[in-house]
Amino acid sequence: MSDRETRHKRSMQKLKSHVDDRVASATEQRGLLMVFTGNGKGKTTAAWGTVTRALGYGYKVGVVQFIKGAWECGERERLSEDDNLEVQVMATGFTWETQNRASDIQACLEVWHEAERMLADPSVYLVVLDEITYMLKFGYLDIERVMTALQHRPIEQTVIITGRNAHRDLTDRADTVTEMQETRHAFNSGIQARRGIDY
Repeated sequence: MSDRETRHKRSMQKLKSHVDDRVASATEQRGLLMVFTGNGKGKTTAAWGTVTRALGYGYKVGVVQFIKGAWECGERERLSEDDNLEVQVMATGFTWETQNRASDIQACLEVWHEAERMLADPSVYLVVLDEITYMLKFGYLDIERVMTALQHRPIEQTVIITGRNAHRDLTDRADTVTEMQETRHAFNSGIQARRGIDY
C-alpha cells in the first residue's frame, strides 16, 4: 500500500470514528422544529422534498401555504393524489397584489385555523408552514399564538417553517435552522421564472 493510500485510510478511519461517536450520542427521539429561511432560492423546494420523503414512508403530511397558494405548484400537483397529503392554501396570492390588509388578515386567520388543527393532530407526522414568516412580519398573525401551537404539538410531529426573515423566537426555538443565501438569482437578470423549475 502506498503512503498516499495509507494516509487516506488513516484519515477515513478517523472520520468514521468521529461519525460513529456522533451517531451513538444522538439518543433522543422526537419530532423537530426546522426553519428554512434566508433570501436565497430553495426554501419551499426543500420543504416539499421533505414532504415527498415523509409520504414515501407512508406518513401523513399537512402543508399550509400562506403566500404562494394562488400560484401553480408542481409539487402540489404531483403529490395531490396521495391520500396522506392535505394541503391548505391562503388563496389570496401575494399580499402585495391584494393591497387589502383587512382581507389579507382574514384569509391568513382562516388558513391558520387549519394549521392549528394539523398541529394538534398526533396522526400528522409532518406539518409545513410555507411562507408563514411573511404573516408574522406583516402583523397578520401573532407570534405568541404560533409559538403556543408549536410548543403544544404532539411530540412525534415535525414542523418545517419557510420564508425570509424568520422571527427570532422561531429560530431560537428551532432544532435546525438553514439559511439559504443568495449569490446570484436569474430573476435579477431579467429571466422569467420557469414552470417546472421555479414553481
